[in-house]
Amino acid sequence: MSTSEPSAGSLIREWRTRRRMSQLDLAMEADISQRHLSFVESGRAQPSREMVLHLAEQLSIPLRLRNQLLLAAGFAPSFSERPLTDATLAPAMAAVETVLKGHEPFPALAVDRHWNLISANTAIAPFLADISEASLLTPPVNVLRLSLHPGGVAPRIVNLAEWRAHLLERLKHLSDATGDPALIELEQELRAYPSGLKSSRPAPVEPSGIVHPLRLAHGDTVLSFISTITVFGTPLDVTLSELAIESFFPADE
Repeated sequence: MSTSEPSAGSLIREWRTRRRMSQLDLAMEADISQRHLSFVESGRAQPSREMVLHLAEQLSIPLRLRNQLLLAAGFAPSFSERPLTDATLAPAMAAVETVLKGHEPFPALAVDRHWNLISANTAIAPFLADISEASLLTPPVNVLRLSLHPGGVAPRIVNLAEWRAHLLERLKHLSDATGDPALIELEQELRAYPSGLKSSRPAPVEPSGIVHPLRLAHGDTVLSFISTITVFGTPLDVTLSELAIESFFPADE
């Protein structure tokens, strides 16, 4: 038995629910009547291309899924999706490499929407030392899996319970925001890894801290880092919109 594709209205309703907005909330944000929004969601009114994009903007729907919404409404996608090797993306990828190189001697890496490694600078080497499960380094390298797998970086993370809780929180926030099945599956996989806790209670959060540090054993020393995330400000390409750079800074000079 065939299953019909979801309508644009049902997708808008799904995203509105995901964002925990009422019809009135979204109508006010979009500066339209609640009645019109109700008609769009129920299929009694067919939204224009401009209205689809306008509602998607108010709902902060990722570009990839805005294309899906446009297709459901009967329109062609608005946002290109090029491979990273496409010549059109060359200036953007050059900027990524400049940021990574410029962050040395501290580690920095670039990942895609599923946290697969795209590029990294040479200072990432301490993170890759003593990896006992070689398959974790087979492309595509998933940075979260590499970090929390017992055969990966996890045994050298001094504050594993805290860092694991932080990464899982970030992943859950992203999977909740996007509904991406691959991220949901990844979260389930990572939660099954050893937690670094002797009990099942969540890792305590240091009340005096301002950010979650990463403390990594390297030789006879412990390297302590805090990190920042950088994304492109106004991307119009799906691939570029899903690229992020994580830069690590020393937490204790």
